[in-house]
Amino acid sequence: MIGIMLTGAGTSLEVFFLTLLLSLPLALPIALGRMSGNGPLRGIVKFYLLIMRGTPLILQLIFIYFAPKYLLQFLGNSLGAYIGSPGFWNAARAVLSYNRFTAVIIAFTLNYAAYFAEIYRGGIESIPRGQYEAAKVLGFTRRQTFFRIIMPQVIKRILPATGNEVITLVKDTALAQVIGVAELFHAAQNAAAREFSTMPIFMAGLFYLVMNWAVSAAFARCEKKLSYYS
Repeated sequence: MIGIMLTGAGTSLEVFFLTLLLSLPLALPIALGRMSGNGPLRGIVKFYLLIMRGTPLILQLIFIYFAPKYLLQFLGNSLGAYIGSPGFWNAARAVLSYNRFTAVIIAFTLNYAAYFAEIYRGGIESIPRGQYEAAKVLGFTRRQTFFRIIMPQVIKRILPATGNEVITLVKDTALAQVIGVAELFHAAQNAAAREFSTMPIFMAGLFYLVMNWAVSAAFARCEKKLSYYS
């Protein structure tokens, strides 16, 4: 039982760290697109945010895993006689097919990037406009102003909200089981059913608690390090 649960815990950690690694940087261009003066771009980003934040993550997981396969199958059956050949559509399905774990990472990344983007936007818009003007007078370029003056202050301001989302991510990794990824909670459920005991479930809960304690401690340490911006 312990071995299976450790394997599941490793999968949960993979989902957690890969999601953070991909969604945190992706959120910045999304936030900038949301604040863009370009109307069509801003509209596209707002629609993306609406979909990602307005539908359940569990639904997004199912859609991202199953939709490409069935969509291409439908297009192949509908358009195969007019566009391409059966071999073309089979090849397209093979190219766009991915395993369950990849689908989980794509869904989690797109979902959490939307939430992080709105956190970034709130932080960026909270900085007084006078700081941009002062930096311009001092000869800073727009890029230098953003990354050297604005972003350090934004990071300090958004840490509490970002920490809340990261804690939620730890718990949301359990949703990966919906499309058959054997993460920790999936392994705990199987072990509980096999051994007629709730102990594996409690062990999984302890893992999530320890993970969230570590996340909270890491963010508290970061907030303390950036306290000189207060």
